[in-house]
Amino acid sequence: MYERLKKIIDDSKNIVFFGGAGVSTESGIPDFRSVDGLYNQKYKFPPEIILSHSFFMSNTADFYDFYRDKMICLSAKPNKAHIALANLEKQGKLKAVVTQNIDGLHQSAGSKTVYELHGSIMRNYCMKCHKFHDITAITQTNGIPKCDCGGIIKPDVVLYEEGLDDNTVSGAVDAITNADVLIIGGTSLNVYPAAGFLRYFRGSTIVLLNKSETSFDKNADIVIRDPIGEVLGAVVEGC
Repeated sequence: MYERLKKIIDDSKNIVFFGGAGVSTESGIPDFRSVDGLYNQKYKFPPEIILSHSFFMSNTADFYDFYRDKMICLSAKPNKAHIALANLEKQGKLKAVVTQNIDGLHQSAGSKTVYELHGSIMRNYCMKCHKFHDITAITQTNGIPKCDCGGIIKPDVVLYEEGLDDNTVSGAVDAITNADVLIIGGTSLNVYPAAGFLRYFRGSTIVLLNKSETSFDKNADIVIRDPIGEVLGAVVEGC
């Protein structure tokens, strides 16, 4: 399988990678739905409730307690998967990364064209004056973070009940539509609307790298269950 994947990558000049939380688990960031994921841990409120727009608005202090504790992991470093994808972009083969992750690790590894469907913890903005703030506005404060103007500083992440950014969606759809190879990695494909982006693919080859079975397996030309970093690190030069 590795040799076949290597040949597909070597022969392609228009690859798009579509990834989820499983891409970052090898960097020490927990996913959501695995046995050890956030959804299987016990909190005062279920994580899927805490990470909703309505909870943010009605229980803002509780939201930030959870957000600082579980959603920010600045000690995490890019793993072999992130580095391999950045190398493929430098080689002119990978045209874009479309990610559901908010950790910023693709950019840390050197990737330039990254469509962050669910936003990024690295960006934050004031809900009152719309001034942007970096991550320290959250990490170096306690309680509800406030802007100089007095407004609440909100992470630029897409919470449940919120819509995706139009420009990000447009860029991601365009990249997937024009790709000849789509590599899907580290995602259960259970989160919509993000998972629905795959229907725009018109290319020749679909590669699926995921530890567990997904509903999309039957559509893939190659399915590999090994860790993504291990797979991409083995087949991409420079890793």
